[in-house]
Amino acid sequence: MIFQNTDIERALFKLKSKLQAEQEILEEVQHILDADVRTEEIITQNLNSKKRIETNDFTFDLLETKHIYHISQIRKICIDYRLRFLDSRYFKGRIPQKAIDKIKDLETAHNTELGGFKIMAPSKLFKLEDKDDPLLFAPIGNGYFYLIHKWGNDLSPFRKQLVWPFKSIINLTLFTLLVSYLATLLVPNGLFSKNDSAAEFWIVFFFMFKCIASVVIFYGFALVKNFNPAIWNSKYFNA
Repeated sequence: MIFQNTDIERALFKLKSKLQAEQEILEEVQHILDADVRTEEIITQNLNSKKRIETNDFTFDLLETKHIYHISQIRKICIDYRLRFLDSRYFKGRIPQKAIDKIKDLETAHNTELGGFKIMAPSKLFKLEDKDDPLLFAPIGNGYFYLIHKWGNDLSPFRKQLVWPFKSIINLTLFTLLVSYLATLLVPNGLFSKNDSAAEFWIVFFFMFKCIASVVIFYGFALVKNFNPAIWNSKYFNA
């Protein structure tokens, strides 16, 4: 077997080439990571931006129709479930990394920078962090919005019924009448007189209604509560 002499210069050059290739790979990876960090910083700035953007430059052929919603549909859900639909800068909770990643994917696919983000969530989520289910939207234009991401837990199955009284003054009045009627039924017969009569029942009912209505009115004024149609897109706590 014949062994060739070692060319030290050639060996040194091969080592140098190998190290340069590895360094180039490391630099390329670092460049990609730096670019990703810059992209996330821009997205975070846009999520907190006060700049009003009514539309984004989406490529419509790439949009999923099941994620496109009109403002009228969003408004109805907000009113039915007592939610708010506000700029993302008012959201005080933490926007998850998965939502950021979806924004990055959309920006890459549509070759654009997104802005004008909106979030649909319960009022309290615009004041402090909680565990209910916010939805992140971006405007498409002409009153349409694209649902980017939903996170957190689902709303209670009874939320729509629980907030029904707050949809309007008529709903609240009917609710107060119903509660007054049920409270009147709990009053024992003959409590105020020996003879049970319809007149006594309606007198007690009227008394119950005044008491419960007074509590409702005090609660509304004391906590500055308003009806669902008035708050769904209001940024003010006392709207």
